Amino acid sequence: MHIKHLLGAATVAFAACATSVFADNKATVTVFYDLLSDPGNAEHVEAFQGATSDGWESIGDYSGKAKSREAFLGQMGGFAQLMPDIEWAIQDMHQDGDTVIVRSRATGTPVGPFFGVDGQGRSFDILTIDIHELEDGKIVRTYHVEDWATALQQLSGK
Repeated sequence: MHIKHLLGAATVAFAACATSVFADNKATVTVFYDLLSDPGNAEHVEAFQGATSDGWESIGDYSGKAKSREAFLGQMGGFAQLMPDIEWAIQDMHQDGDTVIVRSRATGTPVGPFFGVDGQGRSFDILTIDIHELEDGKIVRTYHVEDWATALQQLSGK
């Protein structure tokens, strides 16, 4: 009986430790969306840099060309200027080991042409899906899909 209790206690301790690690992965991924929702905020930029690896990659298609962390931060700086009200709200988050999948809702009102469309003050509201891969508590790769076609339809008034 003593060994049975010992194994039971070890299992509970392991489960608690694993749950803590998984919770930390979700917290790390949340930092990504803090940046997306306030890309001009220096504290969010710094937190994003701390949550991602130096070699972090943003992959949005099968062209074989990944966006680096520096290029992504440059794009986010542009978004901050173009869409001061941008918000990237997490709607659902699922974790399987070191992979975190997020369904989110991106909204914003461009103050100038966006992908060549002058929205004339219109806003967009789109679905996004991201798959984040983590190693040693840092995001190393993010696969992403955003419904930009719907955003452009909304901005053009169609």
